[in-house]
Amino acid sequence: MTHIDELAALGTSTWLDDLSRDRITSGNLAELIESKSIVGVTTNPAIFAAAMSKGDSYDAQIAELKESGAAVDEAVYAMSVDDVRDACDILLPVYERTGGQDGRVSIEVDPRISADRAATIAQARELWNKVDRPNVMIKIPATPESIPAITDALAEGISVNVTLIFSVARYREVIAAYREGIQQAAEKGLDVSQIHSVASFFVSRLDVEIDRRLEEIGTEEALALRGKAGIANARRAYAVFQEIGRKDLPEGANVQRPLWASTGVKNPDYPATLYVTELAGPETVNTMPEPTIDAVLEQGGLHGDTLSGTADDAQAVFEQLVQVGIDMEDVFAVLEREGVEKFVSSWSELLDSMESRLR
Repeated sequence: MTHIDELAALGTSTWLDDLSRDRITSGNLAELIESKSIVGVTTNPAIFAAAMSKGDSYDAQIAELKESGAAVDEAVYAMSVDDVRDACDILLPVYERTGGQDGRVSIEVDPRISADRAATIAQARELWNKVDRPNVMIKIPATPESIPAITDALAEGISVNVTLIFSVARYREVIAAYREGIQQAAEKGLDVSQIHSVASFFVSRLDVEIDRRLEEIGTEEALALRGKAGIANARRAYAVFQEIGRKDLPEGANVQRPLWASTGVKNPDYPATLYVTELAGPETVNTMPEPTIDAVLEQGGLHGDTLSGTADDAQAVFEQLVQVGIDMEDVFAVLEREGVEKFVSSWSELLDSMESRLR
């Protein structure tokens, strides 16, 4: 029994935060499922930008797309959809074994349309139909403008990975959007047991931003709080999940599990497994880059359920952060804006690179 298996026994599913054609064609993804107990995959624009800029795995398809006269956006999504569809097929046995909870592969809508509800739901629908696999999840960012599109997608029976959640206040809005979408789906007569969702809460990015501010403040009290905000924030979110995550769902509906994202540590002074061992608990997902997965397998360090019953201590950390001068509202606003901007930048770089290759 590996440490990833132990994590699963605590209630946390481990998904791989990476995908490339090389992983698929070489058998690497299948091997990770078999040997490292990986039960899902998440992608984002930065991941596809990295995958498509390396090696020659996509050359043949690029040549075909060039011959057909495909536009650059169309070409990038054609390749992305093919990768996600193939990954879905590889993970299908996991999906069937877990009743649809795991075995999932996520693909994200274009980050450039995150402020456009109509465009977001239109592309979510398009990606859902193009991948055409029951275990795909469409990633929609939790921006104020896109949250209604989350409800729209769920109401149509589309499984959704809600991404770029930073604050507990926004998370409450996400839970409400999920509840409304599932209720609408039930009213339409859809089988809500087949609709799944996760709420992706970003962890390490919060520590990066707050640690920087704490170091600028420089007092002993401030410096003592470094590395504590990300875990405390996620634990506060988990308390909200336990409080209202199951409320007012139609019969047969699944809960929307919290998913811990951005769990590779950015500060080398922190343990590589920090955002895994301290965020283990029932009905959660942790999507990790492969180095973090390997660190968990090698180091372990799990010490039981580290989520349940932690709300009071987590709230105390936040109160201390405010007391030393951290403006939490500004932190969350900055992170949400930069989160979208970073994905837009990665996507734009990929489009520019692909356009030159298609020409």
